[in-house]
Amino acid sequence: MSKGIIALAAGGTGGHLFPAEALGHALRARGYSVHLVTDSRAERYAGKFPADEIHVVPSATFASKTPYAILKTGWTLWTGMRKAKALFQRIRPLAVIGFGGYPTAPPLMAASSLGIPTLIHEQNAVMGRANKKLAPRVDAIAGGFLPENNGAYAAKTLVTGNPVRPGVIAAANQPYQPSYGEDPFELLVFGGSQGAQFFSKAIPAAICLIDQAQRARLRIVQQARPEDKEAVASAYAKLNLPAEVAPFFGDMPEKLAKAHLVFCRSGASTVSELAVIGRPAVLVPYPYALDHDQAANAAALKAKGGADVIAQAELTPERIAEIITAAMAEPDRLAAMANAARQTGKPQAADTLADLVEAIARGEAVSDFKGVHA
Repeated sequence: MSKGIIALAAGGTGGHLFPAEALGHALRARGYSVHLVTDSRAERYAGKFPADEIHVVPSATFASKTPYAILKTGWTLWTGMRKAKALFQRIRPLAVIGFGGYPTAPPLMAASSLGIPTLIHEQNAVMGRANKKLAPRVDAIAGGFLPENNGAYAAKTLVTGNPVRPGVIAAANQPYQPSYGEDPFELLVFGGSQGAQFFSKAIPAAICLIDQAQRARLRIVQQARPEDKEAVASAYAKLNLPAEVAPFFGDMPEKLAKAHLVFCRSGASTVSELAVIGRPAVLVPYPYALDHDQAANAAALKAKGGADVIAQAELTPERIAEIITAAMAEPDRLAAMANAARQTGKPQAADTLADLVEAIARGEAVSDFKGVHA
């Protein structure tokens, strides 16, 4: 028999849904029924989500400042809040947990207005816009890379780390195996759940510049947007290189575990999964992020020696070729980076967050929870 319903509100990108998925598994293991409240974009990622029910609630963001766009967005948000309010009055969740992104705004605002315990989880080192708006309303704030002293909200903030999915925990059991001599070298390239056009152009161009004897060792797995996939695959085929190219990989934890080197963006979930599994990486923060949150996320792993962080503007094909060639020649350095990355991982984050969820559902204050778990 279920202990009750916990509603998880998460937007339709992997960066928001993956930590929510991890928490969902932890809560179901404790006997709770999990309901996912999301937007229409989530179908791509929700296949493995441990939800007893999935509810789609309208939401939107103020992307344009034209009067019509503002009115349209306002109407969508109001409609979403009404729908979420009706949903919560029907299913009566013990708590509503948000994971950032504009689709979480209507459910969290609705829950707050009904007096349902609320918590937001911020994955990044810098709080996103939606979470900033919700922060004054919620009962608790959990953080992945947030600073311990979270400004005006320090009293109700707990740094739990970013929950990682069961597949990541399983992959973490595979030790890093350096590639020596002429052994195959597994290179993994991805840009987060949304892909990265920069990698689709720069990485194949760089691989062409690598010495043929070294290039023959490469085994490449690269995520590419649908519109870039054919060009990327064709570039590697011309070089007779074994390459797996796809817009999305459902088995990313396994691919991370096999990698000798990872080139990727530095979204919070990506950095957290790299750390738990323990793999050396070249992190390339997304340069157009409004809050530069990816640069802040990357700094945490770089500080411990688990990754190199390089600005996209500095990465010419020639520079990338040099980085990959040097990495292939220094297996022991990569192994040390893998170990350093693993030391920063927080594989227990999902359970810590589940403990906090149970506490706020019982009406406990975060300050009391901190005292017990200090």
